[in-house]
Amino acid sequence: MAEHVCTVEWLRGDAAYTDHRYSRRHTWQFDGGQQVLGSSSPHVVPLPMSDAAGVDPEEAFVASLSSCHMLWFLDIAARAGWVVNHYRDAAVGLMARNAHGKQAMTRVTLRPAVQFAGPEPTPAELAALHHRAHDECFIANSVQSEVRCEPQPWAQA
Repeated sequence: MAEHVCTVEWLRGDAAYTDHRYSRRHTWQFDGGQQVLGSSSPHVVPLPMSDAAGVDPEEAFVASLSSCHMLWFLDIAARAGWVVNHYRDAAVGLMARNAHGKQAMTRVTLRPAVQFAGPEPTPAELAALHHRAHDECFIANSVQSEVRCEPQPWAQA
C-alpha cells in the first residue's frame, strides 16, 4: 500500500468571509515539491472569487484520469514492443446531475492520440492497448463516473 500526499492550503487574507465574496484561490503542494495554483471553477463560483488561472478540482479530476490512463498505456505499449513517440489526450469531463440529483462528474471522455515510431498497431491492437490501460488505471478503478476512452487519429488531435 502506498500513500500519496498533497497539501491543500487556503488563506483568507483580509476578506470579510461571511459575505461569501472571499477568494477561492489556494495551492496544492505535492510531496515531490511541486506547487500548483488551485481555485474553484469560474463556472461554479463567479470571478473574482475564483481565479481562472488556477486548476479547479473538476479539471484535476479529468487530468488525473487522463494521466493515469496515459501512464498505463505507455507501460503496456512498451512491454508489447510498440515504440511511442508522442501521446496527447484532449480529455473532457461532463458535470451534470447524477442518479441522486447531485452535481457530479458524470462522464469523462478520454481522446488520446498516439504517434508511434516504426510499425504501428492495427486499430484492433490499439483499441486493445487502450482497453487494457483503462482496466489497469488506478484512478478509473476508483471512481463511479463513467469513463470513456475515444482514441483519436494523430492527424486530428
